[in-house]
Amino acid sequence: MSLKSNARPAIGRRHFLSGLSAGAAGLMLAGTAMAAARRGFFERIGKPIGIQLYTLGDEPAKDIDGVFSRLAQIGYRDLELPGLLGKTPAALKAAADRTGLRFSSIHLPLQGMPGGSGLSLMSDPQKIADDLGALGIFQGVAPIAPFPANFRPQQGEDMKAAIGRSFAAAGKAHWQRTAATLNERAAALRPFGIVVGYHNHNIEFAPVDGTTGWDVLVTETDPGLVHFEVDIGWVSAGGLDPVAFLRKHAGRCRWMHVKDVKASTQTNYVLSMDPTEVGSGRLDWARILPAARAAGVEHFYLEQEPPFTMPRIEAAAKGFTFLSRLKA
Repeated sequence: MSLKSNARPAIGRRHFLSGLSAGAAGLMLAGTAMAAARRGFFERIGKPIGIQLYTLGDEPAKDIDGVFSRLAQIGYRDLELPGLLGKTPAALKAAADRTGLRFSSIHLPLQGMPGGSGLSLMSDPQKIADDLGALGIFQGVAPIAPFPANFRPQQGEDMKAAIGRSFAAAGKAHWQRTAATLNERAAALRPFGIVVGYHNHNIEFAPVDGTTGWDVLVTETDPGLVHFEVDIGWVSAGGLDPVAFLRKHAGRCRWMHVKDVKASTQTNYVLSMDPTEVGSGRLDWARILPAARAAGVEHFYLEQEPPFTMPRIEAAAKGFTFLSRLKA
C-alpha cells in the first residue's frame, strides 16, 4: 500500500514565473530591478569605500587613535597608507585593530631614503615582506616615478616649471628605466606574495620622444607582475577622459584613487590641479565608477589634494557621504 504526500514539490524561480501571467512576472522582475537600482554603487558591488591617508596630511601621525576613530565613525574601513607615518608596523596595525579598520595597500617610493632610512620598494625584499606582513598588507604601490638624477629648480624657476623641464630633458629613457625597475622589484617581491603597482600623476601623459611616459610604462612593464593604481583626478588634469582611459587599460587597473577636480583645472603635465571634495567637481562618478569596476579595480580609495576649503577630516566625510549615496 502506497501513501501519497500532500506536500507540493519545490519549483524553481523560472518555473514559478512561467506559471504566472506575463504581466505578473514582468512586475516581479521589474520590482527586483528597482530594488537593485535603489542600492548604492558600493553596496551593489560589495566593496568598501577606502581612503588614502595622504588626504589627512600629518594628522594621522600626530593623533592616530583619534583620526582612526573618526574615520571609523564616518564609515571608512579600508585604508591605504602613504608610508609608515613615523611609526612601527606593529603600532599601526594595533591602532587599526582598535577601531575596526584594515590596511590593504601602502605607498612605497621607487627611490631609497637618504641614509637608508624608511621603507621603499628599493628596500631588501625580506624587510618589505616582514613590515607589510605585520601590517596585514600584501600590496605595495610606487607613488610616483623617480625624479631625474639632476632635478633641481633653476634660478627664478618655480617647482612646476622645473618638473616639466627635467622630465622632458630626461626623455623616453627615463620612463624605460622606471619600467625596468618596476619589473625587477615586482619579480623580487613575488616569491613573498607581494603585489607591486604604480600610481600615476599627470607627468606621465606629457609627449616625449614620440610617445608618453604612461605608454612606455604600460608597454614595458610585465602585465603579470606590475599593476596600476589609476588616479582619476590626475588623469583628468592630464586632459584625458577617465572612462575611455579605464576601458583602454582594462585588466591592468587594480586600485583607483577617487579624486575630484574643479572645472577650472587646465590640462597640464606638471602636477597642477584645482582640487575639490569628491562629488563637488567636474567628474561624472556615475559613469567612472562602473567603468573602473569593469576594468578590474578592486580597491577604491578617496583621496584629495591640498589646498582644502574645510578641515581635511570634514572633506573626507563629505566625500564619503557622496560616494555612499551614489547610484551607478
